[in-house]
Amino acid sequence: MTQSQVSPGPWKKLLVCTDGSANSQVAVDQTLALARSCGSQVYALQVLKIVPEFEAVAPNLMVRLAIEIRDQMEVIKVQAAAAGVPLTKRICSSVSPFSAILEEIERLHPDLVIMGRYGKTGLTRLMLGSVTARVVGLSPANVLVVPLEARLGFSQLLIASDGSPCSAAAFREALAIARRTQARLVAVSVASRKKETALAKEILKNLEAEARKSGLELESQALVGEPDEAIVEAAQKSRAELILLGCHGRTGWKRLLLGSVAERVIGRAACPVLVVKKAPEQS
Repeated sequence: MTQSQVSPGPWKKLLVCTDGSANSQVAVDQTLALARSCGSQVYALQVLKIVPEFEAVAPNLMVRLAIEIRDQMEVIKVQAAAAGVPLTKRICSSVSPFSAILEEIERLHPDLVIMGRYGKTGLTRLMLGSVTARVVGLSPANVLVVPLEARLGFSQLLIASDGSPCSAAAFREALAIARRTQARLVAVSVASRKKETALAKEILKNLEAEARKSGLELESQALVGEPDEAIVEAAQKSRAELILLGCHGRTGWKRLLLGSVAERVIGRAACPVLVVKKAPEQS
């Protein structure tokens, strides 16, 4: 079995969220490829957003949108069948798409949620689409965000850590994936100012020790600068195929849905980003 055929995780149940956009189609494509290597059951979810004003003045429009969604989901079903992947379609209606997605996550308990970076209403500036950002911030399950034109790979991993509990969970996930795929694993910790470099080096020293206990080699880099910019640049230089992050870092405010560094990295990175909420299952 080649490295590309090795299952990167015990992800038996995948939930991919789509809205018919080009970004979400990339997420669907990568979900099906991942499902083939993991032997996963895929659930494809699309939400028809209810707009009360439209229902009142243009009820036929909502009917047409519902038909369009059913047609789009049927195309995905055919695509999955051609790939030999079992897929269940799930369509629901809601005034709040992200709330509907979160309800489906609570119902299905997927091992991994996969989304495109932007949806149909996503802006082209460097930020996350609002639905994706809210789902990433509130989902109890790990969320994989796939940029347009990106391909998911597991041979080059980059983990960003600030020593927080969320970063620790992300590092354990990175170790679990690296053990399965024999990936090259790079860890970065970013100091905002030079005088904070000692802390970044101490964080990396602890990660190196943990990696050695797992029988893995870890390349580490203590960087100085804006955390999101430094992480994205390090990912580019190391040719990372996947970035792993915790949802919130040391400065993450409890009232925020998603830590600002995580959101900016996801918005800028050329490769997929896995936002980790929980420790990996033992396998």
